Amino acid sequence: MNQSNSTPKQSFAPQISVPAIYMRGGTSKGTFFKLADLPERCQVAGKARDHFLLRVVGSPDPYDKQIDGLGNGSSSTSKAVILSPTDKADHDVNYLFGQVNIAKPMIDWSGNCGNLTAAVGACAINMGLVAADRIPANGICAVRIWQENIGKTIIAHVPVYTDDNQKVQVQETGDFVLDGVTFPAAEVKVEFIDPVDGDSAMFPTGNLVDKFDVPNIGSFDATFISAGIPTIFLKADDLGLTGTELQSDVNSDTNLLAKLEAIRAHGGEAMGLFKDISEAQTRQHTPKLAWVAPAASYTASSGSNVSADDIDLVVRAMSMGQLHHAMMGTAAVAIAAAATTQGTLVNQAAGAGKLSEVRFGHPSGTLLVGGKTEQVDERWQAKKVSMSRSARRIMVGEVFVPADAF
Repeated sequence: MNQSNSTPKQSFAPQISVPAIYMRGGTSKGTFFKLADLPERCQVAGKARDHFLLRVVGSPDPYDKQIDGLGNGSSSTSKAVILSPTDKADHDVNYLFGQVNIAKPMIDWSGNCGNLTAAVGACAINMGLVAADRIPANGICAVRIWQENIGKTIIAHVPVYTDDNQKVQVQETGDFVLDGVTFPAAEVKVEFIDPVDGDSAMFPTGNLVDKFDVPNIGSFDATFISAGIPTIFLKADDLGLTGTELQSDVNSDTNLLAKLEAIRAHGGEAMGLFKDISEAQTRQHTPKLAWVAPAASYTASSGSNVSADDIDLVVRAMSMGQLHHAMMGTAAVAIAAAATTQGTLVNQAAGAGKLSEVRFGHPSGTLLVGGKTEQVDERWQAKKVSMSRSARRIMVGEVFVPADAF
């Protein structure tokens, strides 16, 4: 009897390919999709979409590296964006953002990414989602974005030009320097319009400063604000910190990380975001936790010197359980709104004056933000917050995902 030496045939799932654009926006990177290009069952919110995007990015990864995906092992690079046509009047594109957890099978859809917002306008133009008659031949295209996660309008001022073939292109290169990004690029001015719901409070507790207790840790003064993204601001010295910390000072200190996460959880409960602090475990994107201090000189992560004379205050912020390497765009919105409201901890750290803009120091350097807040019927409202970022396409093509992954 002849015996076969062949090995049993192994079962496998083929890979599918989906058009995608990999972009840097501000100090973040993410994979951008057009909604209509997604597999049909992923075109609606649910488990299939989440599992698809988790596999694209390379999560969950117990090694925290996301080697088998487009993520890069940090909260700044573990992101996904879905763009689609909009039926909102006076808008050009719908923008949906997902913050992908690195180690857990979770995507947080509760907030926006202000950094990737800078790339949305350019990406929408390149995807053909902005009407041709809305794009000038040269100059600035004001892309009107409907941010679906938070139901807000954002305007990205994207530079465009006509090339030698008489085709309008997005200008991506230039001489604008953004601290936290190695190479210069074209400046994209971003405006967050009415970043707080008109029927909700910018300061959810009704106070500019609250004192709240965290069991077994301590009592803290805090400014709770919902502008850009729900954020808890503390004083650095109340945490035993200076406000000039770099990632290496915080992210390797497990006791400090646990303390900060406990404060974030209890702060989220105080803001009304959680019914119980246990909900913080499954909602890591919001609220953000940040600490502020008066201007101080320090050496940024790039090795450059930041002088106290060149900034108004220093701010450090946590993102997905780690100190952010620069500053999240949405947290910068919160900083701008709080700094321009007299009486908050952020305003106090910046000198307690009547301010329309501030330049703050973060781990990678500095950032200038502007804001306009006003009190209407004894309630504070942020009318507009603005900042400059940059964005660039890194890859345009197809991303491959095993067909059984979703």
